[in-house]
Amino acid sequence: MRVLVLGAGFGGLELTTMLSEQFGDDVEITLIDKQDSFVFGFSKLDVMFGRTDADHVRHEYAEIVKPGVRFVQAEVTSIDAGAKHVDTTAGSFDADFLVIALGADYDLSATPGLAEGGYEFYTNDAAFRQRDTIAGFGGGRVIVGVVSAPFKCPPAPSEAALLIHDALSARGLRDRSSISLLMPFGRPIPPSPEASEALLSKFAEHEIEWLPNTAVASVDPEKGTLTTSNAEEMEFDLFLCIPHHVAPAVLIDSGLTEDGWVPVDPLTLETKHPGVYAVGDVAAVGTPRAGVFAEGQAKIAAQQIAAQIESGASDATYSGRGACYIEFGENEVGRVDIEFFGDKKLGVLSGPSDAFAGDKAEFGASRVKRWFGRDWTNT
Repeated sequence: MRVLVLGAGFGGLELTTMLSEQFGDDVEITLIDKQDSFVFGFSKLDVMFGRTDADHVRHEYAEIVKPGVRFVQAEVTSIDAGAKHVDTTAGSFDADFLVIALGADYDLSATPGLAEGGYEFYTNDAAFRQRDTIAGFGGGRVIVGVVSAPFKCPPAPSEAALLIHDALSARGLRDRSSISLLMPFGRPIPPSPEASEALLSKFAEHEIEWLPNTAVASVDPEKGTLTTSNAEEMEFDLFLCIPHHVAPAVLIDSGLTEDGWVPVDPLTLETKHPGVYAVGDVAAVGTPRAGVFAEGQAKIAAQQIAAQIESGASDATYSGRGACYIEFGENEVGRVDIEFFGDKKLGVLSGPSDAFAGDKAEFGASRVKRWFGRDWTNT
């Protein structure tokens, strides 16, 4: 049996690990990604705000040594889902089971002026460059803004605003600076009123201006201004932006998307093509686009595939359950536990506290140990 996995993020790494554990060399698993290494989303903020360096947070795919698993660094150029055939810059691949875990891409051109300014911090390289930008910032008006929804890691804009407050305070620059946060939501974490209220309280405590239901519509790099979705012009000295998210072009060109994303059975993660699954940011599941949800989806897809390899059926279904960590600044972290399906529970907040900062560190370390087979700390 051949399992082909496109994308080596949370979803691809967890799925290949599970199948390797169950089948070893009896199943041929090929994991393809255009990058040579994996970076946790939270590690981008750690680098941006000087907690660690870029080399420390890169986890090389070459380190993956698991029975039955082969990693191929390549870009996917076309997909025939019905035939389970994939073309890449490293050649063509055929599979008995195909898993699409390519994540979401960013379309900077969707926001006039955004690409020219270099303001985004969601790609690895841009986030790492922002470290020098933030370190050299002498104070002034800071804006953290979101272009559109949905976007990866919903807490990230709030975290960035609180962490820039900490950074400016530590350097004695907070009194001469202002911070504004623009988001196209009515509250910072829509599924969790409790976490949202805790964040709003922090914003008020630190005099961070909260502008709900407001997105960034365009940017003028020469003037140092942006225009909001409410047609308001705002000046800035430092702008950190979450760009427009889209499905990778190869999925659109291959006819796999509807309304911008790949439709799946929300309980099994299978697409309309038998034996073809989609997990993570690119899948239209109804949960936030965050690594922990991609991991949870991958677990179910892996169980579904494993059962079919053994000529059986699996009753495993996806619950939409996950736990996201939120940086509240001042070395405190909170955790939101939520289950989107079933009883439709709202997100429950634990913390924030320094104890959950330790939990978050262990979360990262445990994944690196499981996926890459080595010890790691995120600082």
